[in-house]
Amino acid sequence: MIERGGILPRIRPARHRSSPVGSIGSERNAAVAHDTKGRVTRAVITAGGTVDGEFARAIGTPVKALAPWGTGTVIDAVVAACRDAGIDAIAVVGGPDVRSHLAGRTGVRVVDAAGDGGTNALRALEAWPAQRFVYLTSDLPFADGAGLRDLVARSEPYALTMGIAEASAYAARFPGAADHAVRLGRERVINAGAFVVAPEAVAPLRTFATQFFAARKSLWRMVLLLGPGMTLRFARGRLGIGDIEALATRRLGVAVAAIRGCDPGLCYDVDVLDDYRYACAPRG
Repeated sequence: MIERGGILPRIRPARHRSSPVGSIGSERNAAVAHDTKGRVTRAVITAGGTVDGEFARAIGTPVKALAPWGTGTVIDAVVAACRDAGIDAIAVVGGPDVRSHLAGRTGVRVVDAAGDGGTNALRALEAWPAQRFVYLTSDLPFADGAGLRDLVARSEPYALTMGIAEASAYAARFPGAADHAVRLGRERVINAGAFVVAPEAVAPLRTFATQFFAARKSLWRMVLLLGPGMTLRFARGRLGIGDIEALATRRLGVAVAAIRGCDPGLCYDVDVLDDYRYACAPRG
């Protein structure tokens, strides 16, 4: 299903259209559903990423999730967004420094991170067996509860979703920030660092865990996971979001969708030092 500005559908290379569920109108900031299969009260945050050199010196730590932000750290902002979205149990895949930083937090547990991202992705997928959860990266300083609630609410009919924002909305929210937009058909979009995962999506995702981790922040890399035919269509500018959703749904065997019109704050991630400096810079 395709959705614009507030009707459902879409997720990256493994989320997308072709779900039999019809479009559902929804207000931004809508509350999470009641006790239905769409309700989400669990989250997993991957926080195993490290940096070095000038970046590490600038933030005072090699652990990117612990970069100073406001009165806390970047991962604190993501945990706060989860709390504000009504999520009461959070698993964090991280190392000893992350464990120490989060020690004593009610409803937060740390899963030991491995040395490689693929293994950490598997540990994240296995954090909440038989439960629906939100999967987030730890480097989303502008994530907030309202944006996350909206993504969760509009993901309800699907087994796997990812938010996407229109490039114009992202540019308006973050003027002068690096442009990571990708053109799919007639749309220019930026993917979010947040996914909603149902229990039935975990097993098929596990097969692609390593590739998924490597591609999770790049829509075009996720397109590559769908095979040469889709890659060729993408290169020719003939690949739309609905095409990706349909193929991902067939490949994974679960309803996959990309949720359009998500909060741009879920799309701004801190990958490099310039991203962090931009995020910290005062804006009027």
